[in-house]
Amino acid sequence: MSKRHTSVRAYGVLFDEARVALVRSSNPQHQPPLWWLPGGGIDFGESPEDTLVREFKEETGLVVHRPSLLDVSSDMRRRENGDHIHTVRIIYVVELAGGEIEHEVHGTTDHAGWFDLSAVVTMNLAPYARAAIEQAQGK
Repeated sequence: MSKRHTSVRAYGVLFDEARVALVRSSNPQHQPPLWWLPGGGIDFGESPEDTLVREFKEETGLVVHRPSLLDVSSDMRRRENGDHIHTVRIIYVVELAGGEIEHEVHGTTDHAGWFDLSAVVTMNLAPYARAAIEQAQGK
């Protein structure tokens, strides 16, 4: 019998001039590697904004602040085991407060970096991340 699960997550778009911060999925099945926005699951009792700040630090080493709501997206997919997952993403635009890029170890991501917006067009980027970057750029 398949299970159904809802996951509520917070993500952030962080620009630095003509660059955006992205993280790479650590899942080896993603070929070519899949990139997305820093962020992740909201812990019980945690606000989406606090989640965003925590996840950004964990995945990138960067400290962000001043989250401004950009969008809320929702999609459903079926996993290989037959389970259904409904993901709700709360997406913010954030500002850099400090820190240096560091890569997460033993997490859902394994690489963080700054990427020129011109290069993002050719990357294997999660659809929600591509849409959020375009929206944040005003496209």
